[in-house]
Amino acid sequence: MINTLAYAAPSATAPLGPSTIARREPTASDVHIEILFCGVCHSDLHTARSEWPGTLYPCVPGHEIVGRVVAVGSDVKGFVVGETVGVGCMVDSCQHCASCADGLEQYCESGMVGTYNAPDKHTGGYTFGGYSKAIVVDEKFVLHISDKLDPAGAAPLLCAGITTWSPLRHWNVGKGSRVGIVGLGGLGHMGVKLAHALGAHVTLFTTSANKRDDGLKLGADEVVISTDPDAMAAKANSLDFIIDTVSAPHNLDVYLSLLARDGVMTLVGAPPTPHPSPTVFNLIMKRRSLAGSLIGGIKETQEMLDFCAEHGIVSEIEVIQMKEINGAYERMLKSDVKYRFVIDLASLS
Repeated sequence: MINTLAYAAPSATAPLGPSTIARREPTASDVHIEILFCGVCHSDLHTARSEWPGTLYPCVPGHEIVGRVVAVGSDVKGFVVGETVGVGCMVDSCQHCASCADGLEQYCESGMVGTYNAPDKHTGGYTFGGYSKAIVVDEKFVLHISDKLDPAGAAPLLCAGITTWSPLRHWNVGKGSRVGIVGLGGLGHMGVKLAHALGAHVTLFTTSANKRDDGLKLGADEVVISTDPDAMAAKANSLDFIIDTVSAPHNLDVYLSLLARDGVMTLVGAPPTPHPSPTVFNLIMKRRSLAGSLIGGIKETQEMLDFCAEHGIVSEIEVIQMKEINGAYERMLKSDVKYRFVIDLASLS
């Protein structure tokens, strides 16, 4: 085993602090990665504070990882020492079910293995995430990061980017599509950037009037303040597709009514308690659909990273030191970040 410096939550109520974790010795199919940057996702906070059930302690969060390859196993063909690579929200799956065969490992019928807080078949324990100096991952779950991308800005693409890219691609968003993005946070700002780059007409919905200018700069064609009933009414029946990124319970009917006939609204934000149930007639009278989407498979994540390199897309970030993570969590709860914290792991020593 390889002893590795990390930052861990010792319990649901204690702050994260320095820790030492054990990484496995690399196998023939593994890539050993020195972590350079790790994005801070709202899921990290939910898990560290046990707002979602099943957190194991000590918990080392982090699944938006960019690093440098320091060693590869004897069977590894796709990666070389010194290469910049990424690791996202999962590090393994069964590799033989229908979903895995389709390149949709996130829907693995045996359950994907999350980058943290998931059973680790190699050690018999559970996985630890990217708030650490290094990680060892099977090459099937390692991604190429282009030198065209700023490595710190690329880190959130491994969750916020793919979480919005996957539904945009699955529902064939492209030139001429009328797309709504609900919320301008870590996920929402990536949804705006990606939908715009795909050629869609993008309408951002936000409760914060002070985010109007940011929304337009990021690529939105229109910004609607969702607390303004007249502005919302003017958009009724006008959109083909909506991505709802908000991670707090709210009234879905307000947004479903904006969909045209056969429009689809997909949920990617994951609140700790359920949304109020939508009105059935709001769906059936226009043959609207309410769906959900979970991150993305490895193939489509690489596709997204390559698209971002081609179009110069990275996340809007604030780089922090590792010791600042607890304050960053409190700021994140107040939406006091534009639009993703990224930890510089050089600060962990």
